[in-house]
Amino acid sequence: MQEPGVLDDAGTQYAQSLGPWGQRLYAVTRWFAIAGGVGFIALVTMSLVSIIGRKIASTPVPGDIEIMQMGTAIASAAMLAFCEMDRQHLRVDFFTAKLSAKIRHALDALSHLVLAVVALVIAWRTGLSALSLNEAGETSVILGWPVWAVVAGLVPSFLLLAIAGLYNAVHSTSSSVMEDVA
Repeated sequence: MQEPGVLDDAGTQYAQSLGPWGQRLYAVTRWFAIAGGVGFIALVTMSLVSIIGRKIASTPVPGDIEIMQMGTAIASAAMLAFCEMDRQHLRVDFFTAKLSAKIRHALDALSHLVLAVVALVIAWRTGLSALSLNEAGETSVILGWPVWAVVAGLVPSFLLLAIAGLYNAVHSTSSSVMEDVA
């Protein structure tokens, strides 16, 4: 049996190094990611039911492609913030491996800050798009679902990604400062 506090995953060990606010943010992003995973499982199940229904009884799930498109967008966006909080985004350490820890932390902080700004711009523009789609009254072709609601469903995930990026930028900067003190 594993001791409490001893973890196998480096990302989860990182989560333990976060302060109380960071741990709360980590928990919220984790729940978003779990909801996204549950969403993907539901989409796969719906797709299987539709394929089997189409082949066996000629009764597919109506609008299955629309549901898949909309659900995939929301489910995948929900996972982005956890990926950021767990520091599992793709990195190219080839160029920075020989730099000092202080410079690497500064570059990490800068990359997290850039991610936060980009996520905030995406959330803002997605929110405006949802308002525009609502005013236009656009609906999906087969099911007639309002498209604005799906687009608006992306905004909380991008806002959470921006918050996670900002938190990691500050945390990377403070990690650099703590290493200088030590």
